[in-house]
Amino acid sequence: MATWPAFNVVYGTVTVQRPKDLPEPMETVLFVGTEKGAFLMRSQDRTRWAIEGPLFKGWKVTAAARAPDGRFVAASASHVYGPMLHVSDNLQTWQAVADGPRYLDGRKLQQIWTVVPVAGGMYAGVAEAGLFFTNDPMGPWQPVPGLNDHPTRVAWQPGLGGLCAHVLLHNPRNTDQLWCGISAVGVFRSDDAGETWQPKNRGIPVAIEDKEHKEIGFCVHGLALDPHNPAILYRQDHLGMFRSTDGGDTWHDNSAGLPANFGFPIVTDPTTGTVYAYPLQSDEYRLPPGGAMAVYRSRDQGLTWTACREGLMQKGAWTTVLRGALSVDGQSPCGVYLGTTSGTVHYSIDGGDTWQHQHVLLPRILCVEVFTIRE
Repeated sequence: MATWPAFNVVYGTVTVQRPKDLPEPMETVLFVGTEKGAFLMRSQDRTRWAIEGPLFKGWKVTAAARAPDGRFVAASASHVYGPMLHVSDNLQTWQAVADGPRYLDGRKLQQIWTVVPVAGGMYAGVAEAGLFFTNDPMGPWQPVPGLNDHPTRVAWQPGLGGLCAHVLLHNPRNTDQLWCGISAVGVFRSDDAGETWQPKNRGIPVAIEDKEHKEIGFCVHGLALDPHNPAILYRQDHLGMFRSTDGGDTWHDNSAGLPANFGFPIVTDPTTGTVYAYPLQSDEYRLPPGGAMAVYRSRDQGLTWTACREGLMQKGAWTTVLRGALSVDGQSPCGVYLGTTSGTVHYSIDGGDTWQHQHVLLPRILCVEVFTIRE
């Protein structure tokens, strides 16, 4: 395969230009966080992969993201050092963040569940549930009082995975609008860049009812935004799959066509808006129905769902995909990637039509993030 310069290069009096019909060279990198470290999987064509790791050997690796300035951020947890953030320019060498998220009022920082880039900075969602913000990944990371000290805070209750702020979305057309999902509390929305937050759970079955604060007590597992219409959101809850067409003000069941309404992850392709989910059978069981792996896809904004199975195990697949372990790359066609609690990694480079698996068996997988690095 020919290699072309990324920029015009002059040799004597001849200018060599990269042909317009050739795609820009890029590398796809999977960052896979597990109970015992992180692993990198690199590919130039999304078919042949080089596997590296473990990074943060022996540590629990819970989240990863790319900051607006191009640096990479990873979250880890150690039995000795506790939870912390790390920053890298190259995914190889990492620097620990000294002034990372921390509570100063007696609440305990147990885990960093997510790190999310936004215009001008980054958010971190943590357990005990709360948000922190920074303009620089190296810190300082400041608490977000409007959510962390919300008037309903006294009634917040943990889900099975703890009291965790595990997902944050932002409106790409309105940087002041944010959504945060907390288990087992519900979804909150801010319309003023995080200053104030309002519960947005109307239409969702209550999981843990509070006598005073009826607007909370909803166990949200996953949350995703339609890239073309930010008024449309998708929500995988403990008690069902739901969709909103008014920015979260109201929610309606859209589980018709799914084999089960329980699950954890839900993501959208940032290019096409296609929705992907991984249903599991019941909150007691939490495994694929019949032991058959399937990613469910919707190409009509969650109105109908189609099972994507080809290449995935259809017998004896007694494994789960956690809320941070399903990811898409936004390329054309879209790449879809998932990691299981059994340590297997599966991927599709045709939007979910067919699936392959990485030839590796890892520790329990907690998160899968994909980075597209242009050369």
